[in-house]
Amino acid sequence: MKLWDKGFSTDKKIDHFTVGNDRELDLYLAKYDVIASKAHAKMLGKIGLLTQAETDALVTELHIIGKSVEEGTFIIEDSFEDMHSKIEFLLTEKLGDTGKKIHTARSRNDQVLVAMHLYLKNELTEIKSQTKGLFDLLMDLAEQHKEVLLPGYTHLQIAMPSSFGLWFSAYAESLIDDLYLVDAAFKVADQNPLGSAAGYGSSFDIDRSYTTKEMGFETMKYNVVAAQMGRGKVEKATAFGMANIAATLSKMAMDICLYMSQNFDFVSFPDELTTGSSIMPHKKNPDVFELVRGKCNKLQSIPNQLTMVINNLPSGYHRDLQLVKEIIVPAIQDMKACLEILTFSLKEIRVNKRILEDPKYDYLFSVDTLNELVQNGMPFRDAYKKMGQEINNGTFTPKRDIKHTHEGSLGNLCLKEIREKMKKTV
Repeated sequence: MKLWDKGFSTDKKIDHFTVGNDRELDLYLAKYDVIASKAHAKMLGKIGLLTQAETDALVTELHIIGKSVEEGTFIIEDSFEDMHSKIEFLLTEKLGDTGKKIHTARSRNDQVLVAMHLYLKNELTEIKSQTKGLFDLLMDLAEQHKEVLLPGYTHLQIAMPSSFGLWFSAYAESLIDDLYLVDAAFKVADQNPLGSAAGYGSSFDIDRSYTTKEMGFETMKYNVVAAQMGRGKVEKATAFGMANIAATLSKMAMDICLYMSQNFDFVSFPDELTTGSSIMPHKKNPDVFELVRGKCNKLQSIPNQLTMVINNLPSGYHRDLQLVKEIIVPAIQDMKACLEILTFSLKEIRVNKRILEDPKYDYLFSVDTLNELVQNGMPFRDAYKKMGQEINNGTFTPKRDIKHTHEGSLGNLCLKEIREKMKKTV
């Protein structure tokens, strides 16, 4: 069954090429098509295009279909083009002509749009919740290990003292920045496009304010052409939000891969969170973190992939737009998987508390030793030269009793303030 069926069939090769993997992807969206169809049916009843009995019958059957989606028993056979045609078939099979009326005053275009908007709202909310969970864990780890010093690097050269408190809370606060863009994507998604039909509205006197409120949207996408132009754009906004989280996770995963190596030996994990080698019995490989790094780097390419599909399309609908679904839906699943596995794994991280006892880290303290000379009255440039000469001559003696007190430094992590900032965000 196809919603555009005019009584003749298309070539099977054309059918396979144009439908692609829509049936599989639509299983993620079917729940939201049911929600939108309920709101649409109620609106049709409100404006008199359906009787109350017809409205009630449609809503009841849609509820049954929605339950089958939640239970995982809803399937889209090859004889159906997508979720829309399958749902309409089920309604017609059960209700006859009443089922055929569900498509009144809408197009498959605004059906896809509204289902995607609802889906993205839900997924962005879930991603935000998972990100907050990771944030909370990182902040707890920062508090737990705030006294444990860690080498800081610039250019991958030993630079200045850091700490695990500083390292964990740095990634935590970075996640707040990422959620600003997730919030922006949510705001784009939180606009009701239903009623835009094929992109030019309808001659039926529909009530779009009613469906906007019924589905829980903050507002509607008023201009019907603008609503259609939002297809691909809302997915791209979501992709940018995810790409920023992915960048943070990828960087942290890279740090962990380095810190787990024997050359660094800063952190370790239980055996069950690492993998071995087929020929080297000593290996404890950071496969989880390497895959988080790889998957998150792929996620950072998603905005560009979407751009390449939707770029320079004129206004109005084009079949190219079908392809954005197969980009964004798997990306969302990967994003959630990375957040989940990183949170799960970091709960078991083990921190080396004696890293800086190794003399190769003495130069970490050169800046603090220099600063003490300045505080005792020596001009900075003279103190810098003196310190450089001592390092070159091998006579440098590090000042290890460092004291950093300004906001955000390793001696004043401002964990409370960072938590407050996240609290305002969520």
